[in-house]
Amino acid sequence: MLSSRNRRRLFEAGFRVVSGLGADRWLEPAARGQGLILTFHHVSPELPDPFAPNRLLSITPDFLDETLTALRERGFTLVPLDAVPDHLARRPGAPFAALTFDDGYRDNALHAAPVLARHRAPWTLFVTSDFADGRGRLWWIELERAIRRLDRVAVTFGTGKRLDLPARDAAQKSVAFEAVYRALRAGPEERLLSAIAELCERAGFGAGSVAAELCLGWDELRDLARDPAVDIGAHTRSHPMLAKHAVEVARAEIAGGRARIERAVGRRVRHLSYPVGDRTSAGPREFALARELGFATAVTTRPGHLFSEHADHLHALPRISVNGCHQSRAALKGLLSGVPFLVWNRGRRLDVA
Repeated sequence: MLSSRNRRRLFEAGFRVVSGLGADRWLEPAARGQGLILTFHHVSPELPDPFAPNRLLSITPDFLDETLTALRERGFTLVPLDAVPDHLARRPGAPFAALTFDDGYRDNALHAAPVLARHRAPWTLFVTSDFADGRGRLWWIELERAIRRLDRVAVTFGTGKRLDLPARDAAQKSVAFEAVYRALRAGPEERLLSAIAELCERAGFGAGSVAAELCLGWDELRDLARDPAVDIGAHTRSHPMLAKHAVEVARAEIAGGRARIERAVGRRVRHLSYPVGDRTSAGPREFALARELGFATAVTTRPGHLFSEHADHLHALPRISVNGCHQSRAALKGLLSGVPFLVWNRGRRLDVA
């Protein structure tokens, strides 16, 4: 199995080959859809240190600027999420792009908002209500911070399996993070949260302490929401992988997160982002819940462009992640062309099962 570093190198090499051969141009007519939705998380000028397993979730303000410039140069019209259903229902014309930011990080207001304003770009910020309340578990960041502080990482799973790995330098810490992450993601979310809480305790900080530091609070969100270019969307109450929970829990998470935002911000919430958003976290059951609860759209992290067929699947929309590990012009050209997703989705336009 490829390591994260080797996968990053392989993808970057693939982007360079596609760009060098011009495949992003000559395959684009078959690969590019009517539009796309881009996904961002952190936007920060700080460069990652050698141990930064979550670096894929962070881009620089300069690369955000480059992304928006590339969209304009390639003829994309920037539209709010509210406009996506109408654009999908029309006859194909100029391609469109919608911009979305997940989780509600403070750096979105500090570093992304000024860049977006310069480009006059509308954007949607998907807020997890527990994070805005200053609680909740950004467990992927907790895991990174715990391993950064520890010299050894030991985790016992409910099946009796145990991982006990050295973590004395950046290379060992990266191996330990990937092993623990993969093992915990494969099991119940309750076990994941419990195991990471234990690691946090051993590392000398409390689980649940990261949200208040990194995420926008309600006063900040109300200030941001005064900008007509900004839409606030729902990202559930506590950011669970919904498909791993009973339907009653999933419904309460989706509805409760929206209700909390609407009370606090005073604006109607029309759009939903499924936490994590991949096939293991959101599927047909979650798509049906979002539709039943009256959302105009709901977005996944399943990769792909948008086609006219998506007009009948507005609660299972794909997005394209702008990956912090691939902040290059070649990667941008590939993503905007749609060519990588033609291969990834085996020629299928829809991935809603």
